[in-house]
Amino acid sequence: MAGENTDKRITQSTGKRGRFIDLSHTIVEGMITYKGFPAPLICDFMSRQASKQFYDEGTSFQIGKIEMIANTGTYLDSPFHRFEEGKDTADLDLAALASLEAVLVRTEGMSCTPVDRQVFLSTDVREKAVLVHTGWAKHWRTDQYFEGHPFLTKAAARYLKEQGAVLVGIDSLNIDDISDGSRPVHTTLLGAGILIVEHLCNLDQLPVSGFTFSAVPVKVKGMGTFPVRAFATLSTA
Repeated sequence: MAGENTDKRITQSTGKRGRFIDLSHTIVEGMITYKGFPAPLICDFMSRQASKQFYDEGTSFQIGKIEMIANTGTYLDSPFHRFEEGKDTADLDLAALASLEAVLVRTEGMSCTPVDRQVFLSTDVREKAVLVHTGWAKHWRTDQYFEGHPFLTKAAARYLKEQGAVLVGIDSLNIDDISDGSRPVHTTLLGAGILIVEHLCNLDQLPVSGFTFSAVPVKVKGMGTFPVRAFATLSTA
């Protein structure tokens, strides 16, 4: 499957405010994000052909329909995902989601799968979105993506909390070790109001600093998680 290659064709664009790097996987029919969770179903609610009966000759519209779980593609976790009394996606302030000063921490090629606290010691993470580039996105839409993925340790999560990070993202299956049912990283970060973005991609195209990060979900009440169009903005100056 070529999900990653498809995404790279639309990775970069330049606007008046800077250069944009798309960090999101494309959601397509039948795509599995997490084993055991259903794939999205994408179809027409009203096709262009069917719509012609409602409009003047030569005028038609398409209205799409999608059925999917919230944990599909590249998505953001809000505190409500882990804690019943936490903020859901509709409660999040835009200031916590868009144009965040960001840093990139590269761990690709490290011999150990767990990403521990020492990896972050040389990086100023205070009031920043911290993106962890493990290189695991290269396995997207393959069986290997689900096996032996990189994740953060509890000590790393505690350090990021203590140092004042505002969001942590990773280009991997899960920010936690999925064999640990207590999910310590989700618990530590979301318990402190630190947002999480999982299944990022194209982090290899970013510098270690000097960019902003945005990941804005649809404003749906009662959702702890929702897909985002995550992207970085690099200055063109």
